[in-house]
Amino acid sequence: MIDAPNPTDQDDARAALLALRTEIAKAVVGQDAVVSGLVIALLCRGHVLLEGVPGVAKTLLVRTLSAALQLDFKRVQFTPDLMPGDVTGSLVYDARTSEFEFRAGPVFTNLLLADEVNRTPPKTQAALLEAMEERQVSVDGEARPLPDPFIVAATQNPIEYEGTYQLPEAQLDRFLLKLNVPLPPREHEIAILTRHARGFDPQDLSGIRPVAGPAQLAAGRDGVRRVLVADEVTGYIVDLAGATRHSPALQLGVSPRGATALLATSRAWAWLSGRNYVTPDDVKAMARPTLRHRIALRPEAELEGATPDGVLDGILSAVAVPR
Repeated sequence: MIDAPNPTDQDDARAALLALRTEIAKAVVGQDAVVSGLVIALLCRGHVLLEGVPGVAKTLLVRTLSAALQLDFKRVQFTPDLMPGDVTGSLVYDARTSEFEFRAGPVFTNLLLADEVNRTPPKTQAALLEAMEERQVSVDGEARPLPDPFIVAATQNPIEYEGTYQLPEAQLDRFLLKLNVPLPPREHEIAILTRHARGFDPQDLSGIRPVAGPAQLAAGRDGVRRVLVADEVTGYIVDLAGATRHSPALQLGVSPRGATALLATSRAWAWLSGRNYVTPDDVKAMARPTLRHRIALRPEAELEGATPDGVLDGILSAVAVPR
């Protein structure tokens, strides 16, 4: 028999994780939605693709999150000459012992920022894919487990594609969420400039205090696993996925893995909202970030100005919502 979770522990964990928004706002202005997405990824043990033009604080956001969560953080700048061993680690010959020893790569961390992940060749992307999917690294036939928690926050520039290697659908599907990091509105940009005028240093995160940690994450994950999903809501998720497969604007719809991901993120969103059950509104809230990178537009739809988010909005309005 499974013991019921302690409501106090659940409430404390939820309050701590929600407090991340306030703490991160000390360094990053106006990205609450992206912070919530990263927290949901941590609760679901998933990975995140961050897309935005240079200069919107993607790197600072992930660094600040790691500081506020007391997680180890490492950053890798992906380049065309990056080798798999530069990410995963490799065997190095030790002249003193006349033996090879394993030197761990930056992937052995809690929060890995894969900066401009689409600039590295497919071989290196594939090495990262094993770490993301299997949560281990295989070197010389030996599997080495990665720390827990472990998530990859990968960034890519949506404007510049010269010299890039497009991520294949199989790897895109391994990202739980794709979060768009927008340019700030005028009032937020004024706040950013005001902070810099007063001496704000993006490299100095000493003012960020830890508000949560592995214990709160573990309690949160336990709470998410216990969130109830009615059969009608499960059917609604399946109907949404099926609608993408039959949409005339799409050449690739959502796979069963994508439907499973939407179920997981909807449960995490419901838990963060203080409920132990999923509603159709939870599904709607998580549909775009969970599914936008799992669908592919037909060329003629792109020429007509269609976007993944626009197609998903149309599907959400067309599919019947359970009562």
